[in-house]
Amino acid sequence: MKQVVVLGAGLSGLASAALIAQAGHKVTVIERNTWLGGKSRRVEVLGQRMDTGPALVTFPGVLEKLYAEYASLGGKANQIAPLKLSKLSEVGEYFYKGHRVTIPVPENHPWHAQWQRFESEHADLAQDITNLLTTSPFSWKSLPSVGKIFSRYGLNLTTDKYLKSLTWMDEDLKEVIAIHTLNAGIAPKDTIALYASITAVMSSQGISVPVGGVNEIAQSLAKLAEAAGAEIHLGEIVTSLSKGKVVTDQAEYQPDLVVSSLDPEQLRVVLGKEPKPWPKRSCSGVAIYAVLKKPLPENFVTHSVVMPDSGDELHQALSKSVPPRQTMAFLNYYRPGEIYPNQKPTVAVLLTAPADGKHYDLNSEWVRAELDRISDVVGLDAPIDELFEDYIALTPEYFSAWGGPGGALYGKTRKLWQSGPFHSPQYRSLIRPWLYRVGASVHPGGGIPAVLGGALNVARMVIKSN
Repeated sequence: MKQVVVLGAGLSGLASAALIAQAGHKVTVIERNTWLGGKSRRVEVLGQRMDTGPALVTFPGVLEKLYAEYASLGGKANQIAPLKLSKLSEVGEYFYKGHRVTIPVPENHPWHAQWQRFESEHADLAQDITNLLTTSPFSWKSLPSVGKIFSRYGLNLTTDKYLKSLTWMDEDLKEVIAIHTLNAGIAPKDTIALYASITAVMSSQGISVPVGGVNEIAQSLAKLAEAAGAEIHLGEIVTSLSKGKVVTDQAEYQPDLVVSSLDPEQLRVVLGKEPKPWPKRSCSGVAIYAVLKKPLPENFVTHSVVMPDSGDELHQALSKSVPPRQTMAFLNYYRPGEIYPNQKPTVAVLLTAPADGKHYDLNSEWVRAELDRISDVVGLDAPIDELFEDYIALTPEYFSAWGGPGGALYGKTRKLWQSGPFHSPQYRSLIRPWLYRVGASVHPGGGIPAVLGGALNVARMVIKSN
Protein backbone atom coordinates (compact mmCIF):
# COMPACT_ATOMS: atom_id res chain seq x y z
CA MET A 1 0.00 0.00 0.00
CA LYS A 2 1.40 3.41 -1.01
CA GLN A 3 1.04 6.65 0.90
CA VAL A 4 -0.17 9.26 -1.60
CA VAL A 5 -0.77 12.97 -1.05
CA VAL A 6 -2.95 14.79 -3.57
CA LEU A 7 -2.50 18.56 -3.73
CA GLY A 8 -5.75 20.34 -4.51
CA ALA A 9 -9.41 19.33 -4.29
CA GLY A 10 -10.39 20.46 -7.77
CA LEU A 11 -12.03 18.05 -10.19
CA SER A 12 -8.75 16.43 -11.23
CA GLY A 13 -7.43 16.11 -7.69
CA LEU A 14 -10.64 14.56 -6.38
CA ALA A 15 -10.89 12.17 -9.33
CA SER A 16 -7.28 11.06 -8.83
CA ALA A 17 -7.84 10.58 -5.12
CA ALA A 18 -11.00 8.54 -5.62
CA LEU A 19 -9.38 6.11 -8.06
CA ILE A 20 -6.10 5.69 -6.16
CA ALA A 21 -7.89 5.18 -2.83
CA GLN A 22 -10.32 2.72 -4.40
CA ALA A 23 -7.28 0.69 -5.54
CA GLY A 24 -6.32 0.26 -1.87
CA HIS A 25 -3.79 3.02 -1.24
CA LYS A 26 -3.79 5.53 1.61
CA VAL A 27 -4.67 8.92 0.14
CA THR A 28 -4.75 12.36 1.73
CA VAL A 29 -6.10 15.34 -0.22
CA ILE A 30 -4.87 18.79 0.87
CA GLU A 31 -6.83 21.86 -0.27
CA ARG A 32 -6.02 25.41 0.77
CA ASN A 33 -9.57 26.68 0.20
CA THR A 34 -12.63 25.83 2.24
CA TRP A 35 -14.64 24.44 -0.68
CA LEU A 36 -14.54 21.47 -3.04
CA GLY A 37 -14.01 21.92 -6.76
CA GLY A 38 -11.20 24.47 -7.08
CA LYS A 39 -12.16 26.91 -9.82
CA SER A 40 -15.44 25.00 -10.09
CA ARG A 41 -16.78 26.68 -6.99
CA ARG A 42 -20.32 26.86 -5.61
CA VAL A 43 -21.46 30.35 -4.61
CA GLU A 44 -24.71 31.83 -3.30
CA VAL A 45 -26.28 35.18 -4.12
CA LEU A 46 -29.49 36.07 -2.26
CA GLY A 47 -29.80 32.41 -1.33
CA GLN A 48 -29.70 31.31 -4.97
CA ARG A 49 -27.08 28.74 -5.96
CA MET A 50 -24.65 29.17 -8.86
CA ASP A 51 -21.37 27.54 -9.90
CA THR A 52 -18.25 29.30 -11.09
CA GLY A 53 -15.76 27.88 -13.56
CA PRO A 54 -16.78 25.47 -16.34
CA ALA A 55 -20.50 25.56 -17.07
CA LEU A 56 -20.97 22.61 -19.43
CA VAL A 57 -20.06 18.95 -19.77
CA THR A 58 -18.86 17.71 -23.15
CA PHE A 59 -17.58 14.25 -24.13
CA PRO A 60 -19.62 12.46 -21.43
CA GLY A 61 -17.82 9.23 -22.34
CA VAL A 62 -14.85 10.44 -20.28
CA LEU A 63 -16.98 10.76 -17.14
CA GLU A 64 -18.54 7.35 -17.84
CA LYS A 65 -15.08 5.75 -18.18
CA LEU A 66 -13.93 7.27 -14.91
CA TYR A 67 -16.94 5.96 -12.97
CA ALA A 68 -16.65 2.55 -14.64
CA GLU A 69 -12.96 2.29 -13.72
CA TYR A 70 -13.71 3.27 -10.14
CA ALA A 71 -16.25 0.46 -9.94
CA SER A 72 -13.88 -2.06 -11.54
CA LEU A 73 -11.14 -1.41 -8.96
CA GLY A 74 -13.29 -3.17 -6.38
CA GLY A 75 -12.12 -1.33 -3.28
CA LYS A 76 -14.01 -0.36 -0.16
CA ALA A 77 -16.81 1.45 -1.94
CA ASN A 78 -19.42 -0.59 -3.77
CA GLN A 79 -21.99 2.15 -4.35
CA ILE A 80 -21.29 4.86 -6.90
CA ALA A 81 -22.84 8.23 -6.09
CA PRO A 82 -25.40 8.97 -8.80
CA LEU A 83 -24.72 11.95 -11.04
CA LYS A 84 -27.52 12.95 -13.37
CA LEU A 85 -26.79 14.93 -16.52
CA SER A 86 -29.39 17.12 -18.20
CA LYS A 87 -28.76 17.43 -21.96
CA LEU A 88 -29.42 20.85 -23.48
CA SER A 89 -31.38 21.11 -26.71
CA GLU A 90 -28.56 23.03 -28.41
CA VAL A 91 -24.86 23.74 -28.01
CA GLY A 92 -25.73 27.41 -27.85
CA GLU A 93 -27.07 30.43 -29.67
CA TYR A 94 -24.45 32.56 -31.43
CA PHE A 95 -24.66 36.27 -32.19
CA TYR A 96 -22.23 37.53 -34.82
CA LYS A 97 -22.48 40.45 -37.26
CA GLY A 98 -26.25 40.34 -37.46
CA HIS A 99 -26.44 36.54 -37.42
CA ARG A 100 -28.45 34.87 -34.68
CA VAL A 101 -28.06 31.13 -35.06
CA THR A 102 -28.09 28.06 -32.89
CA ILE A 103 -25.75 25.11 -33.23
CA PRO A 104 -26.78 22.66 -34.63
CA VAL A 105 -27.77 25.08 -37.40
CA PRO A 106 -31.52 24.76 -38.09
CA GLU A 107 -32.98 23.85 -41.48
CA ASN A 108 -34.33 27.32 -42.19
CA HIS A 109 -30.89 28.97 -41.92
CA PRO A 110 -28.65 29.63 -44.96
CA TRP A 111 -25.77 27.83 -43.22
CA HIS A 112 -27.72 24.61 -42.65
CA ALA A 113 -26.32 22.59 -45.54
CA GLN A 114 -22.77 23.75 -44.84
CA TRP A 115 -23.11 22.88 -41.16
CA GLN A 116 -24.51 19.44 -41.95
CA ARG A 117 -21.54 18.73 -44.19
CA PHE A 118 -19.06 19.97 -41.60
CA GLU A 119 -20.67 18.03 -38.77
CA SER A 120 -20.88 14.83 -40.82
CA GLU A 121 -17.14 15.06 -41.61
CA HIS A 122 -16.16 15.31 -37.94
CA ALA A 123 -18.87 13.82 -35.71
CA ASP A 124 -17.41 10.31 -35.97
CA LEU A 125 -14.31 11.51 -34.11
CA ALA A 126 -16.16 11.58 -30.77
CA GLN A 127 -14.98 8.15 -29.65
CA ASP A 128 -11.44 8.78 -30.86
CA ILE A 129 -11.20 12.06 -28.95
CA THR A 130 -12.56 10.30 -25.86
CA ASN A 131 -9.93 7.59 -26.29
CA LEU A 132 -7.23 10.23 -26.67
CA LEU A 133 -8.33 11.96 -23.47
CA THR A 134 -8.39 8.75 -21.44
CA THR A 135 -5.23 7.08 -22.77
CA SER A 136 -1.60 8.03 -22.30
CA PRO A 137 -0.36 9.73 -25.51
CA PHE A 138 2.67 7.42 -25.47
CA SER A 139 0.59 4.26 -25.28
CA TRP A 140 0.22 2.20 -28.45
CA LYS A 141 -3.52 2.17 -27.70
CA SER A 142 -3.73 5.87 -28.59
CA LEU A 143 -2.07 5.57 -32.00
CA PRO A 144 -5.16 4.59 -34.06
CA SER A 145 -7.10 7.54 -32.65
CA VAL A 146 -4.20 9.96 -33.16
CA GLY A 147 -3.85 8.83 -36.77
CA LYS A 148 -7.55 9.04 -37.51
CA ILE A 149 -7.98 12.48 -35.99
CA PHE A 150 -5.00 14.20 -37.60
CA SER A 151 -5.61 12.62 -41.00
CA ARG A 152 -8.65 14.90 -41.27
CA TYR A 153 -6.55 18.03 -41.54
CA GLY A 154 -3.80 17.15 -44.00
CA LEU A 155 -1.08 19.77 -43.75
CA ASN A 156 -3.45 22.31 -42.16
CA LEU A 157 -2.45 21.68 -38.56
CA THR A 158 -3.84 24.85 -36.94
CA THR A 159 -7.50 25.74 -36.51
CA ASP A 160 -6.95 28.88 -38.57
CA LYS A 161 -5.31 27.12 -41.52
CA TYR A 162 -7.76 24.26 -41.52
CA LEU A 163 -10.82 26.50 -41.60
CA LYS A 164 -9.27 28.64 -44.34
CA SER A 165 -8.89 25.47 -46.42
CA LEU A 166 -12.66 24.92 -46.39
CA THR A 167 -13.41 27.03 -49.47
CA TRP A 168 -17.05 25.89 -49.53
CA MET A 169 -17.84 27.34 -46.08
CA ASP A 170 -19.21 30.84 -45.40
CA GLU A 171 -16.57 33.08 -43.81
CA ASP A 172 -18.87 34.08 -40.97
CA LEU A 173 -19.59 30.45 -40.09
CA LYS A 174 -15.84 29.87 -39.96
CA GLU A 175 -15.61 32.66 -37.39
CA VAL A 176 -18.32 31.03 -35.27
CA ILE A 177 -16.35 27.78 -35.28
CA ALA A 178 -12.97 29.47 -34.73
CA ILE A 179 -14.12 31.43 -31.67
CA HIS A 180 -14.14 28.17 -29.69
CA THR A 181 -10.35 28.25 -29.51
CA LEU A 182 -10.80 30.89 -26.81
CA ASN A 183 -11.83 27.96 -24.62
CA ALA A 184 -8.05 27.49 -24.53
CA GLY A 185 -7.54 31.22 -24.12
CA ILE A 186 -5.63 31.75 -27.36
CA ALA A 187 -6.08 32.49 -31.06
CA PRO A 188 -6.98 30.01 -33.84
CA LYS A 189 -3.49 30.37 -35.33
CA ASP A 190 -1.99 29.03 -32.09
CA THR A 191 -4.28 26.03 -31.57
CA ILE A 192 -4.35 22.64 -33.23
CA ALA A 193 -7.04 21.96 -35.82
CA LEU A 194 -8.71 19.54 -33.42
CA TYR A 195 -10.51 22.52 -31.87
CA ALA A 196 -12.54 22.90 -35.07
CA SER A 197 -13.65 19.27 -34.90
CA ILE A 198 -14.71 19.59 -31.28
CA THR A 199 -17.42 22.09 -32.25
CA ALA A 200 -18.94 19.54 -34.65
CA VAL A 201 -18.69 16.73 -32.10
CA MET A 202 -20.44 18.84 -29.47
CA SER A 203 -23.23 19.49 -31.97
CA SER A 204 -23.59 15.80 -32.73
CA GLN A 205 -23.30 14.48 -29.17
CA GLY A 206 -25.00 17.38 -27.43
CA ILE A 207 -23.80 19.15 -24.29
CA SER A 208 -25.03 18.64 -20.75
CA VAL A 209 -25.20 20.21 -17.32
CA PRO A 210 -25.29 18.08 -14.16
CA VAL A 211 -28.60 18.42 -12.35
CA GLY A 212 -27.76 20.77 -9.50
CA GLY A 213 -24.88 22.43 -11.37
CA VAL A 214 -21.33 21.56 -12.42
CA ASN A 215 -20.06 21.56 -8.83
CA GLU A 216 -22.12 18.39 -8.37
CA ILE A 217 -19.24 16.62 -10.14
CA ALA A 218 -16.86 17.74 -7.40
CA GLN A 219 -19.34 16.74 -4.70
CA SER A 220 -19.79 13.31 -6.28
CA LEU A 221 -16.05 12.71 -6.69
CA ALA A 222 -15.43 13.73 -3.08
CA LYS A 223 -18.02 11.19 -1.91
CA LEU A 224 -16.35 8.51 -4.00
CA ALA A 225 -12.92 9.40 -2.60
CA GLU A 226 -14.08 9.38 1.01
CA ALA A 227 -16.06 6.17 0.53
CA ALA A 228 -12.85 4.56 -0.71
CA GLY A 229 -11.00 5.71 2.41
CA ALA A 230 -9.37 8.96 1.30
CA GLU A 231 -9.12 11.86 3.73
CA ILE A 232 -9.89 15.37 2.44
CA HIS A 233 -8.42 18.28 4.40
CA LEU A 234 -9.91 21.67 3.51
CA GLY A 235 -8.42 24.99 4.60
CA GLU A 236 -4.89 23.56 4.84
CA ILE A 237 -2.07 25.34 2.99
CA VAL A 238 0.96 23.55 1.55
CA THR A 239 4.12 25.52 2.32
CA SER A 240 6.84 23.24 0.92
CA LEU A 241 7.20 20.09 -1.14
CA SER A 242 10.12 17.72 -1.62
CA LYS A 243 10.73 14.01 -2.07
CA GLY A 244 9.03 12.16 0.76
CA LYS A 245 7.87 15.32 2.50
CA VAL A 246 4.85 17.62 2.23
CA VAL A 247 4.75 20.42 4.79
CA THR A 248 1.58 22.44 5.43
CA ASP A 249 0.62 25.14 7.89
CA GLN A 250 -0.93 22.42 10.05
CA ALA A 251 1.02 19.18 9.61
CA GLU A 252 3.84 17.30 7.93
CA TYR A 253 3.28 14.28 5.66
CA GLN A 254 5.71 11.66 4.38
CA PRO A 255 4.16 10.28 1.20
CA ASP A 256 5.66 7.82 -1.25
CA LEU A 257 4.14 9.75 -4.15
CA VAL A 258 2.54 13.15 -4.71
CA VAL A 259 -0.16 14.02 -7.23
CA SER A 260 -0.36 17.77 -7.84
CA SER A 261 -3.38 19.48 -9.35
CA LEU A 262 -1.93 22.91 -8.55
CA ASP A 263 -1.52 25.50 -11.26
CA PRO A 264 2.11 25.84 -12.48
CA GLU A 265 3.20 28.88 -10.47
CA GLN A 266 1.68 27.53 -7.25
CA LEU A 267 3.61 24.30 -7.74
CA ARG A 268 6.87 26.22 -8.42
CA VAL A 269 6.46 28.13 -5.15
CA VAL A 270 5.93 25.07 -2.94
CA LEU A 271 8.89 23.39 -4.66
CA GLY A 272 11.00 26.36 -3.50
CA LYS A 273 11.56 27.81 -6.97
CA GLU A 274 11.34 31.41 -8.09
CA PRO A 275 8.27 32.47 -10.13
CA LYS A 276 8.89 32.24 -13.85
CA PRO A 277 7.91 35.15 -16.14
CA TRP A 278 5.36 34.40 -18.85
CA PRO A 279 5.74 36.79 -21.80
CA LYS A 280 2.77 35.19 -23.58
CA ARG A 281 -0.34 34.47 -21.55
CA SER A 282 -3.75 33.05 -22.27
CA CYS A 283 -6.83 35.13 -21.48
CA SER A 284 -8.49 35.85 -18.17
CA GLY A 285 -12.11 36.73 -17.47
CA VAL A 286 -14.63 38.95 -15.78
CA ALA A 287 -17.31 36.59 -14.49
CA ILE A 288 -20.54 38.14 -13.20
CA TYR A 289 -23.01 35.88 -11.37
CA ALA A 290 -26.37 37.54 -10.81
CA VAL A 291 -29.86 36.92 -9.48
CA LEU A 292 -32.45 38.53 -11.76
CA LYS A 293 -35.45 40.58 -10.74
CA LYS A 294 -37.48 38.90 -13.47
CA PRO A 295 -36.93 36.25 -16.15
CA LEU A 296 -35.29 37.08 -19.46
CA PRO A 297 -37.49 36.88 -22.59
CA GLU A 298 -38.93 33.45 -23.39
CA ASN A 299 -36.74 32.95 -26.47
CA PHE A 300 -33.52 32.91 -24.42
CA VAL A 301 -31.65 29.61 -24.51
CA THR A 302 -29.48 28.30 -21.68
CA HIS A 303 -26.15 29.12 -23.33
CA SER A 304 -25.62 32.18 -25.52
CA VAL A 305 -22.40 33.40 -27.13
CA VAL A 306 -22.00 37.03 -28.19
CA MET A 307 -18.99 37.38 -30.49
CA PRO A 308 -16.88 40.42 -31.31
CA ASP A 309 -17.08 41.87 -34.82
CA SER A 310 -13.36 41.15 -35.24
CA GLY A 311 -11.84 38.03 -33.76
CA ASP A 312 -8.38 39.14 -34.90
CA GLU A 313 -8.68 42.41 -33.00
CA LEU A 314 -9.76 40.55 -29.86
CA HIS A 315 -6.84 38.13 -30.02
CA GLN A 316 -4.36 40.96 -30.62
CA ALA A 317 -5.63 42.86 -27.58
CA LEU A 318 -5.46 39.76 -25.39
CA SER A 319 -1.92 39.00 -26.55
CA LYS A 320 -0.92 42.53 -25.44
CA SER A 321 -2.83 42.16 -22.13
CA VAL A 322 -5.04 45.17 -22.82
CA PRO A 323 -8.85 45.38 -22.79
CA PRO A 324 -10.35 44.61 -26.21
CA ARG A 325 -12.69 46.98 -28.01
CA GLN A 326 -15.18 44.11 -28.21
CA THR A 327 -14.85 40.76 -26.49
CA MET A 328 -16.43 37.32 -26.58
CA ALA A 329 -19.13 36.92 -23.97
CA PHE A 330 -21.08 33.95 -22.67
CA LEU A 331 -24.53 34.25 -21.11
CA ASN A 332 -25.56 31.21 -19.08
CA TYR A 333 -29.21 31.64 -18.12
CA TYR A 334 -31.23 29.43 -15.78
CA ARG A 335 -34.93 29.79 -15.09
CA PRO A 336 -36.27 29.05 -11.58
CA GLY A 337 -35.94 25.33 -10.87
CA GLU A 338 -33.97 24.73 -14.08
CA ILE A 339 -30.80 22.75 -13.30
CA TYR A 340 -30.41 24.51 -9.94
CA PRO A 341 -32.93 24.26 -7.08
CA ASN A 342 -33.44 28.03 -7.16
CA GLN A 343 -36.58 30.08 -6.67
CA LYS A 344 -35.39 32.96 -8.84
CA PRO A 345 -33.86 33.21 -12.33
CA THR A 346 -30.08 33.55 -12.48
CA VAL A 347 -27.55 34.48 -15.14
CA ALA A 348 -23.80 34.30 -15.51
CA VAL A 349 -22.25 36.91 -17.80
CA LEU A 350 -18.72 35.82 -18.66
CA LEU A 351 -16.47 38.30 -20.46
CA THR A 352 -13.18 37.22 -22.01
CA ALA A 353 -10.63 39.58 -20.47
CA PRO A 354 -6.90 40.36 -20.71
CA ALA A 355 -4.67 38.61 -18.20
CA ASP A 356 -3.64 41.91 -16.63
CA GLY A 357 -4.36 41.05 -13.00
CA LYS A 358 -6.60 44.08 -12.59
CA HIS A 359 -9.86 44.51 -10.73
CA TYR A 360 -12.84 45.46 -12.89
CA ASP A 361 -16.38 46.31 -11.90
CA LEU A 362 -19.58 47.06 -13.81
CA ASN A 363 -18.59 50.71 -14.11
CA SER A 364 -15.16 50.02 -15.60
CA GLU A 365 -15.09 51.55 -19.05
CA TRP A 366 -14.73 48.44 -21.21
CA VAL A 367 -16.95 46.27 -18.98
CA ARG A 368 -19.66 48.93 -19.10
CA ALA A 369 -19.37 49.20 -22.88
CA GLU A 370 -19.56 45.43 -23.30
CA LEU A 371 -22.58 45.01 -21.04
CA ASP A 372 -24.38 47.66 -23.09
CA ARG A 373 -23.31 46.09 -26.40
CA ILE A 374 -24.23 42.55 -25.37
CA SER A 375 -27.63 43.62 -24.09
CA ASP A 376 -28.37 45.38 -27.36
CA VAL A 377 -27.16 42.48 -29.52
CA VAL A 378 -29.32 39.88 -27.74
CA GLY A 379 -32.37 42.14 -27.95
CA LEU A 380 -32.88 43.37 -24.39
CA ASP A 381 -34.69 46.66 -23.85
CA ALA A 382 -32.13 47.85 -21.30
CA PRO A 383 -28.64 46.89 -20.11
CA ILE A 384 -28.76 43.45 -18.54
CA ASP A 385 -27.34 44.65 -15.23
CA GLU A 386 -30.47 46.77 -14.70
CA LEU A 387 -32.20 43.41 -14.20
CA PHE A 388 -29.76 42.35 -11.48
CA GLU A 389 -31.25 42.09 -8.00
CA ASP A 390 -27.79 41.29 -6.66
CA TYR A 391 -24.55 39.89 -8.04
CA ILE A 392 -20.90 39.00 -7.45
CA ALA A 393 -18.06 39.57 -9.92
CA LEU A 394 -14.81 37.65 -10.28
CA THR A 395 -12.03 39.45 -12.14
CA PRO A 396 -8.43 38.87 -13.32
CA GLU A 397 -7.32 40.04 -9.87
CA TYR A 398 -9.29 37.13 -8.34
CA PHE A 399 -8.06 34.57 -10.86
CA SER A 400 -4.43 35.61 -10.36
CA ALA A 401 -4.62 34.05 -6.88
CA TRP A 402 -4.57 30.64 -8.60
CA GLY A 403 -1.02 31.19 -9.76
CA GLY A 404 -1.42 32.24 -13.38
CA PRO A 405 0.29 35.63 -13.92
CA GLY A 406 -2.33 38.31 -14.42
CA GLY A 407 -5.06 35.74 -13.81
CA ALA A 408 -4.31 33.81 -17.02
CA LEU A 409 -6.99 31.12 -16.85
CA TYR A 410 -5.20 28.65 -19.12
CA GLY A 411 -1.60 29.43 -18.25
CA LYS A 412 0.95 30.52 -20.77
CA THR A 413 0.63 30.27 -24.54
CA ARG A 414 2.39 27.06 -25.51
CA LYS A 415 4.03 25.84 -28.65
CA LEU A 416 1.51 24.33 -31.04
CA TRP A 417 2.76 20.78 -30.71
CA GLN A 418 2.53 21.00 -26.91
CA SER A 419 -1.20 21.78 -26.94
CA GLY A 420 -2.31 18.42 -28.29
CA PRO A 421 -1.92 14.84 -27.07
CA PHE A 422 1.85 15.30 -26.58
CA HIS A 423 1.24 17.99 -24.00
CA SER A 424 3.83 19.73 -21.88
CA PRO A 425 4.26 19.25 -18.99
CA GLN A 426 3.79 15.50 -19.01
CA TYR A 427 1.87 13.65 -16.33
CA ARG A 428 5.04 12.57 -14.54
CA SER A 429 8.04 14.74 -13.78
CA LEU A 430 11.24 13.46 -15.36
CA ILE A 431 13.47 15.03 -12.72
CA ARG A 432 11.10 14.23 -9.83
CA PRO A 433 9.70 10.75 -10.58
CA TRP A 434 7.77 10.83 -7.29
CA LEU A 435 5.71 13.80 -8.57
CA TYR A 436 2.70 13.47 -10.89
CA ARG A 437 0.65 16.32 -12.36
CA VAL A 438 -3.00 16.54 -13.30
CA GLY A 439 -5.53 19.27 -14.00
CA ALA A 440 -5.59 22.44 -16.03
CA SER A 441 -1.81 22.93 -15.80
CA VAL A 442 -1.39 19.75 -17.87
CA HIS A 443 -4.40 20.26 -20.14
CA PRO A 444 -4.98 24.03 -20.37
CA GLY A 445 -8.26 24.82 -22.09
CA GLY A 446 -9.31 21.17 -22.25
CA GLY A 447 -12.22 21.63 -19.90
CA ILE A 448 -13.83 18.95 -17.76
CA PRO A 449 -13.17 16.01 -20.14
CA ALA A 450 -9.44 16.72 -20.35
CA VAL A 451 -8.84 17.17 -16.62
CA LEU A 452 -10.88 14.07 -15.74
CA GLY A 453 -9.23 12.04 -18.50
CA GLY A 454 -5.83 13.18 -17.25
CA ALA A 455 -6.73 12.14 -13.71
CA LEU A 456 -7.71 8.72 -15.02
CA ASN A 457 -4.37 8.37 -16.81
CA VAL A 458 -2.35 9.45 -13.77
CA ALA A 459 -4.29 7.24 -11.38
CA ARG A 460 -3.44 4.24 -13.55
CA MET A 461 0.23 5.20 -13.51
CA VAL A 462 0.28 5.60 -9.73
CA ILE A 463 -1.56 2.34 -9.14
CA LYS A 464 0.87 0.44 -11.40
CA SER A 465 4.04 2.10 -10.07
CA ASN A 466 6.50 0.13 -7.94
